[in-house]
Amino acid sequence: MRTARLRRTRRTGAVVVVSALALSALAACGTSSSDDSGNSGSGSSDPAAPLDPKTKVTITIDCMPPAAKAAELKEWKEDVAAFNKTYPNVTIEGRSTPGQCLEPPRFTAMLKAKSQPDVFYTYFTDLPQVLDNDGAEDITAYVTDRTVPALKDIDPNVLGSLKEDGKLYGLPTSNYTMGLLINRKLFRQAGLDPDNPPRTWEDVRAAAKKIAGLGKGIAGYGDYSAANTGGWHFTAAVYSLGGDVVDSSGKKAAFNDAIGKQVAQNLHAMRWEDDSMGKTQLLKWGDLQKQIATDKLGMFLAAPDDIAYMVQQLGATYENFGMGPIPGGKNTLAGGNNYMIKKGISGDKIKAAIAWLNYKNLTVGKGQFDWARTKADKLPVGVPQPNFWLGESKKQDDAARTANATMPVANFKTFMDNPVAGKAEPPKAQEIYKVLDNVMSGVLTDKDADIDKLLSTAESQVNQVLANQ
Repeated sequence: MRTARLRRTRRTGAVVVVSALALSALAACGTSSSDDSGNSGSGSSDPAAPLDPKTKVTITIDCMPPAAKAAELKEWKEDVAAFNKTYPNVTIEGRSTPGQCLEPPRFTAMLKAKSQPDVFYTYFTDLPQVLDNDGAEDITAYVTDRTVPALKDIDPNVLGSLKEDGKLYGLPTSNYTMGLLINRKLFRQAGLDPDNPPRTWEDVRAAAKKIAGLGKGIAGYGDYSAANTGGWHFTAAVYSLGGDVVDSSGKKAAFNDAIGKQVAQNLHAMRWEDDSMGKTQLLKWGDLQKQIATDKLGMFLAAPDDIAYMVQQLGATYENFGMGPIPGGKNTLAGGNNYMIKKGISGDKIKAAIAWLNYKNLTVGKGQFDWARTKADKLPVGVPQPNFWLGESKKQDDAARTANATMPVANFKTFMDNPVAGKAEPPKAQEIYKVLDNVMSGVLTDKDADIDKLLSTAESQVNQVLANQ
């Protein structure tokens, strides 16, 4: 799901804001005449060839940081200026809002109206919706090791999330995998080793009992059960044990089995037999973060960027948190964000868009991966994501990230040293998660919950969701 959809990277309506640095590119434009699409016509006819620096073109780009994010906006403007040194005739018009970038109803309306920018921001799970609305260009021929030199070092599983029928429709900006986020202070107080978080669900249960034994209203383990986030976490737990929520055909629910029952029974036992999950339930994204940030919760499933959020927004300290791989370790729910390119724009615009995305998001040491600059701008460095690099690019990025860290990266060592294979979210994810919320809320709010009935009912409802695709 990446509950970014429900939190910090919400979709919101876009208002055009043109960077002064971008406009300065107009003064440097060449003398070649433009056609009605804003192109000079000087670009190469070969899609695999990089953009000719003489090409005059204007592109609109989604999700420029708003003024409220002063440091991020500063970096955006710096990157536009640096990009224009190589491509002086490309004018970048950034679109921004006072709030956040993404919000589902407006995004859907934008796609239907064909009003998206030339380069628009999506989640990995948005690809089917975008293609259903004929919204994105097939950029397969344009993305090569000539236009994206580090292409070979991008995790193929990440790129696979942006493909349909072998065709590439986007380039990643970030990705994540889920792990076990822990409160190191509570672990120490409970006599647990914070450098070795639990690796099995049995160990999670045992550790949760010890942490809850501290009293003072402290819960050992927490989970969601509302606003689609309960279903999201149920899916993550099923994946962790090697199970599926939807079968390989994509047409039938697959969680009403021994693994699905194990997940539900374990949570029910922790809640009612062990009393290690606290009495307040029907929690959604944001609730567990507040609990763990105030030392009232020992651990929960999360992505690493939750830590930066808690420090920046909730006043917590980096030193208080750590991460291990997802318990069970068979698979972990994975997701991320990316940019797509609007269907129907010119070849030169496509090339300019890819050149920009390569500089801003896909070059180690530059753009979003300029960790020295990020540190100087007092933004978080050291969170192990985006983490889509492999090979030499990963070595270089990891070294720079560690050298410029603003947090104790050793706290993530168990998570980083024990990677778990990422597994994509199911089709119709949001609708399925809404159904599975009922399983989670049932086991966490009803001591006498009938787990077989909860799973059976959810199975029937999910099958209906999938039949309506």
